[in-house]
Amino acid sequence: MIKQRADLGFAAALNDLGDFDAKTKPPVGRRPGKEEIAEVAMASGFQSREPKAPEAQKAQRRRRTGRNVQFNIKTTQETITAFCQIADENGWGLGETLERAVVLLQSGPKG
Repeated sequence: MIKQRADLGFAAALNDLGDFDAKTKPPVGRRPGKEEIAEVAMASGFQSREPKAPEAQKAQRRRRTGRNVQFNIKTTQETITAFCQIADENGWGLGETLERAVVLLQSGPKG
């Protein structure tokens, strides 16, 4: 026994495909050049997605020092500000500033 489907009202349209044409190949002819395409794009306001030339890079503040171990501590904002200020005033990196502080604390008076 074959189950009948409900009529949705467009079966006749599916059976009549008289005005349907298969896609035809585009006409063979001259293809526009890159310059011509660029002119049309600029005239229509098209914005290119091509990457722009990189701007002059800022000088990196990082130095290659061989320091590769991270040390995270919690402290007050005032201590961090003072630590960074000492490093900046002396032209040291933060790692170098910490190393110098440790040397001074080790050689200082005990007690």
